[in-house]
Formats: sequence, structure tokens, C-alpha cells
Amino acid sequence: MGQPVREYLLTLCVTAAVTYLLTGPVRKFAIAAGAMPEIRARDVHREPTPRLGGIAMFGGLCAGLLVASHLTNLKSVFENSDEPRALLSGAALIWLLGVLDDKWGVDALVKLGGQMIAAGVMVLQGLTILWIPIPGVGTVSLTPMQGTLLTVALVVITINAVNFVDGLDGLASGMVCIAAAAFFMYAYRMWFGYGIEAAAPATLFSVVLMGMCLGFLPHNMHPARIFMGDSGSMLIGLVMAAGAVSVTGQVDPDLLNVKAGGLREATHAMVPVYIPLLLPLTIIAVPVADLILAIVRRTWKGQSPFAADRGHLHHRLLEIGHSHSRAVLIMYFWSALIAFGAVAYSANNASMWIVLGIVLLSAVGLVLLLLPRFTPRTPRWAEWMVPPRYRRVSRATAPQAPAAEWDEESAAGPQAEEREPVPAGINGATAIGDRSRFVEHRKADSHH
Repeated sequence: MGQPVREYLLTLCVTAAVTYLLTGPVRKFAIAAGAMPEIRARDVHREPTPRLGGIAMFGGLCAGLLVASHLTNLKSVFENSDEPRALLSGAALIWLLGVLDDKWGVDALVKLGGQMIAAGVMVLQGLTILWIPIPGVGTVSLTPMQGTLLTVALVVITINAVNFVDGLDGLASGMVCIAAAAFFMYAYRMWFGYGIEAAAPATLFSVVLMGMCLGFLPHNMHPARIFMGDSGSMLIGLVMAAGAVSVTGQVDPDLLNVKAGGLREATHAMVPVYIPLLLPLTIIAVPVADLILAIVRRTWKGQSPFAADRGHLHHRLLEIGHSHSRAVLIMYFWSALIAFGAVAYSANNASMWIVLGIVLLSAVGLVLLLLPRFTPRTPRWAEWMVPPRYRRVSRATAPQAPAAEWDEESAAGPQAEEREPVPAGINGATAIGDRSRFVEHRKADSHH
């Protein structure tokens, strides 16, 4: 057991190191290429920041797969399966589409078509769902057409879920890293715990995905020096979906029944894999929930489902009163709770302690979520002992805005208030030179 773990650790470190080292040159390239769009009204960041971080992440992906293909235990994944090649082909297509979108912008329907093509390329090379284990029915084999449609749907949903949640510094990469860690624990247990070789590709994909996110996070934490852009968010979404398709559609439930030692044990082991959509939805439940809410919200208003707005979960956390960093940490907490809770429940779904632990942590998460609504105010005689945010602000000391500006902002409301766009030049927040600045307004989405 020790040697495979060391090989996974080596693959993780190489992927993270290559991604981290490439991100600096990629940032300079993005600035020189002008991949620094202007600030939009729905953006949270204050100054133009280069994109194209997905270039470094794709380099890390290639490096991780290359190293793994030469290791003693992991090279069998490449010898016995075409799934790594299928992943690399689909990743290259989705990455190229993302680079074009980060630089010049691509229509939403064109991006959707590109995502479907990338998923179709993976299906043609063998990365597809073959069967569905359904409770009470058994294993249902899928026709090639059914498997293709289900695989493409799963890939497109996962890609867009990750893309939609990429709205705060370090949010998408951190949440996907958490999901990949939980997914690795599940897939590793399937492979080495039950000796099922079909789970090997998913285990490798999860390790590489963790390395990509860990290598990029130091550059992307608040305040971010570079964004991953669509080239990165769609890429990590596709890698995540590839692992989910591999482990849910390729692992034979009948073989698991034999390895687990009986029908009851196999049923317990397959709890999160009864339906192929269940496992990825539990692993990335928060991004998928954000995706569904965004589609419902926009179609209810008569807008396109792809129309950008400021109604995402992370935007709402900022409106409640959380700071940028605290909003990201809260999203991390819920992602980890749901992902690792699902994996723990699949490992031992007969234990009430796991259920009680999940319920208790959920209560803690709700308290943290609503904390700004119940911010305590200390008595005036004790204000000198507490941070400024817990002190009462008197009218005499409160900053007064000009009357014209105040009337305009009051009439427009916090949602309608917009910032003047800052041109994306070489003197942005992440470029060398003077920093361009906005007029500072105290609003719900700009707490630090």
C-alpha cells in the first residue's frame, strides 16, 4: 500500500509545482496579450486582473499525466485503459475554447457546443457511462446512444457548475480541490480497498486535479494576482466530470458485489453510486445548487440562462455582510461538509455518529452563515476594548457624502450602483506600475 501512495504523492507534487511555476510567466503573457477585461458592474474585484490562468493549469495536467505514465504502479492505468488519453483529448479542446473566450470572448451557445464536442470526443475514446446501478432494479445496461447522452449531460453540467461558482478569488479552485480530495478517497477505496482496476483512472484524475488547484491557489487567493478564466474553470470542471464518469459508469456493480463479500456490503459501498448523477452532485453540491438557482432566477425574469448577474451564492454572502475572505471560507466549509460527508456515509452508512456529526457541523455552518445578521454591539463604555466593527457609529463621526451623490445612490439602491469601468491597461492591479483606483464607496459587496 505504501508504494502507490508515494507515487500518488509524487504525481500530486509534480502537478502542483508545474502549475505554480507556470502561473507567473502566464500572468506576464496575459498582461502583454491584453487578456485583462474591463471591470463590469457585477464583478467583485476592483481593478483589471489578467486571466488565462488555465494555461498554467493545463501545463500541470500534462506534467502530472506524463509523470504518472512512467511510475511503476500508475503506468498500468495507461496500459490497460484509454481513459487518460480520452481525458487529455477532451481537456485540450475545452482548454483551447476557454483561452479563446478569455482573450476575445465567445458566445454562450458556442461555448455550450464546444463543451458538448469535448465530451463527445471523450466518449468516442471510451470514457463513457456503460451501466447504471438502480436500487430495487439492479444493473441496467445502457445502449451506446443512452450512454453518450448521459455522459455528455454529466460533463456539461459539471463544467458549467464550476464555471458559475468562479466569482471570488480562490473560490472555484479551492472548492474543486476539496471535491477532488473527497473523490480521491472514494476512488482509492474502490481500487485498493476492493481491488477493482476500473476505478484506477478516476483515482489518478483526482490526484492530478488536486495538484492543478493547489498549484494555482497561491496566485489566486485574495487579492488575486491572476484569474483562471474560462480556460481554467472549464478545464477543472471537465477533469472532475471525467473522474465521475469513470468511477460511476465503468465500475461493474456485480464485480463489487463479489469483492465486497455479499449483496448487503456491496449495497453499502455503492450508496453514492446508485445513479451516476448522484456522486458528482454530492461532491460538487454547492456549485450545482448555484447553477440551478441561477437558471431558475434568470428564466423567471425572462433572461437567458447564460446572462450574467449578481445573484450567485457568493454574491449573497457579500450582501449579508461577510468579507471576501470569510465568504470564500464559508463556501469551502459547506463544500467540504457535503463532499466528505457523502464519502464517509458511503464507507459506513450504518453509523449514526456520521449522521450526527454531519447534522452538528451543518448547524455550526448555519450559525457562521448568519453571523453578520446578529453582530453584537457593545456598550459605549466598553467600545475601546473591541474591534471597530463592533462599535456604534455616531452621526457626528460618520463620513458624510455629498448631497447630490447621496440622493443618486439612495434612489438607485445597492443593486443598481455601478462603478466606472477601469480600462484594462498595463498599469492594473496585477501589472507592474501604478495602481489605478476606484472611488471608495461603502457597500455591501466591498467589505474587507
